[in-house]
Amino acid sequence: MKYQVRKKALILLEDGTIFYGKAVGDKEGTAFGEVCFNTGMTGYQEIFTDPSYYGQLMVATNAHIGNYGAHLDEVESDSIKIAGLIVKNFSYNYSRPDADFSLLEFLEQNNLFAISDVDTRALVSYIRDNGAMNAVISTRVDEIDVLKKELTQVPSMKGLELASKVSTKEPYVYGDEQAEIKIAALDIGIKKNILRNLAKRGACITVYPFNATAQEMNASDPDAYFISNGPGDPEPLTEAIETTKQLLKENKPLFGICLGHQVLALANGISTYKMHNGHRGINHPILNILTGKGEITSQNHGFAVNREETEAHPDLEITHTHLNDQTVAGIRMKYRNVFSVQYHPEASPGPHDADYLFDQFFEAIKASLN
Repeated sequence: MKYQVRKKALILLEDGTIFYGKAVGDKEGTAFGEVCFNTGMTGYQEIFTDPSYYGQLMVATNAHIGNYGAHLDEVESDSIKIAGLIVKNFSYNYSRPDADFSLLEFLEQNNLFAISDVDTRALVSYIRDNGAMNAVISTRVDEIDVLKKELTQVPSMKGLELASKVSTKEPYVYGDEQAEIKIAALDIGIKKNILRNLAKRGACITVYPFNATAQEMNASDPDAYFISNGPGDPEPLTEAIETTKQLLKENKPLFGICLGHQVLALANGISTYKMHNGHRGINHPILNILTGKGEITSQNHGFAVNREETEAHPDLEITHTHLNDQTVAGIRMKYRNVFSVQYHPEASPGPHDADYLFDQFFEAIKASLN
């Protein structure tokens, strides 16, 4: 079914630029956040539920969104995490036989406001040239001055701590509790497929809140540590940074992904910065400097690690680099079993070129136990 009469809607960027579209379904709505775009051709449901996207208005560059419906298992958290959705063509009907419901039903279950019929090519080109910025999507097309005023009250992503919004409130255990390997994971926005990848390799993972101390994480007597992905600026995560500093003193294997990669860098005195535009998609080219091999990777981040400071650090080395802009995509500590990457080896959605990083982590754990 396609709604015949849909309300007019707009996208108002913080610099005053306006793009027009129509509301998805028959609802009115308004949503604020930092506007960003993802270039993936598939995996929209996983993207919408990725905690790393918390507080962002997602522009899908793929022209058709919703054509394969939604599935209960294809989620990366317990709910949709994006603040709003912007698409060109929204599919009210879907063709996948094993879909549980339409994407519209999934959005309505999560009370997410979305707009379609937007010239997303023009919008993405504008964001690419002018940088990520705050925006509002709304059906209040006759209240532009009011929306502009409301938009000024939305905080910038720079300096914004969001891990507390998506982290678990209490520790929990994932995987086989009788597993030989025990991992303590710091949840600053962890994706379910990361936990699946750790568990299927024979680990029991105890997941801790974003503000857990090293002492609390060591209560489960872990063999290794994991620092997760997540949303927002890494610099305000003072508790996570301090916990990571203390965990490094334990001299056990540690693996960080995405925001966890940035937290590890900050724990070593390396600064981070907000990018003009982040990397969000499932075809980003990475060079593994250690092997000389290329990788096609899934990425989702708006901040990056300072390259010059990393190159000058006596205890760190760069292991991976992004081939499009030479940003730091992976680091390791020279004298410890500690490493991290800026991208997503769990690839949900995306390619599996970087799946070996989980194996590398487990090899380090097993070596440390012998």
